[in-house]
Amino acid sequence: MPTQTVTVGSIRLGQGCPLALIAGPCVIESRRGCLNLAGRLAELAARVEIPLIFKASFDKANRTSLDAFRGPGMEAGLEILAEVKHRFGLPLLTDIHTEAQADPVAQVVDVLQIPAFLSRQTDLIVAAARTGRVVNVKKGQFMAAEDMRHVVDKLVRSGNRKILLTERGVSFGYRNLVADLRNLPLMRALGYPVVFDATHSVQRPGGGDGQSLGDARWAPALARAAVAVGCDGVFVETAVDPRRALSDAANSIKLSDVERLWRQLAGIHALIES
Repeated sequence: MPTQTVTVGSIRLGQGCPLALIAGPCVIESRRGCLNLAGRLAELAARVEIPLIFKASFDKANRTSLDAFRGPGMEAGLEILAEVKHRFGLPLLTDIHTEAQADPVAQVVDVLQIPAFLSRQTDLIVAAARTGRVVNVKKGQFMAAEDMRHVVDKLVRSGNRKILLTERGVSFGYRNLVADLRNLPLMRALGYPVVFDATHSVQRPGGGDGQSLGDARWAPALARAAVAVGCDGVFVETAVDPRRALSDAANSIKLSDVERLWRQLAGIHALIES
């Protein structure tokens, strides 16, 4: 079954389209830091011709600990994301966690993302769909790929066919995830573009004392494998110095490594498409 093409800004995702990159920090830590990272990614995208969607969260509600850093909140976060779009012209993706967030966030960003833990929250999915924006649903770590057809049905019956489906690992015992790459063609068979989340797939949920850990060294290898299997976009969280990141430090990719990884992914994608 051919996938429907989904347009995000000037970027088209789907079979026969160039591979897209969704990249940015796990969470907005500061205005200055977010704009700096967005600017550097925009420069890279222009120089290397990367179809780039900038990703950053204004609130990380699914935290292990009450003391974990969550971000600046919706109002301040949307102001920063709007500035990213104005200054660099990048299409934007961010998470929403409640139905009330859907409409105001849709006024600023191009893609509303449903976090994996919330992928079965019907009211949230319906609210996102009704904004008319592209909706990216991360498959829950607890879900079979085939069961994502019910998520697609909720979106379609709510009037939205601008759908992306993301694989981000499957729970394998406690505090461990595995990337089952069979999920990419299984979800693609539902008729919509699929994305592989390389950095969340190497998380170790709750593996630290009140925080999740991870192993970023495996993210590039899994991204290469996913593109070889067949996907329409790759999602990576990145930071200038991941060791200092306030969220997902252990599984984020260093910004200086993104270009080399992208060139590998683009080469694999070109080979597969040919």
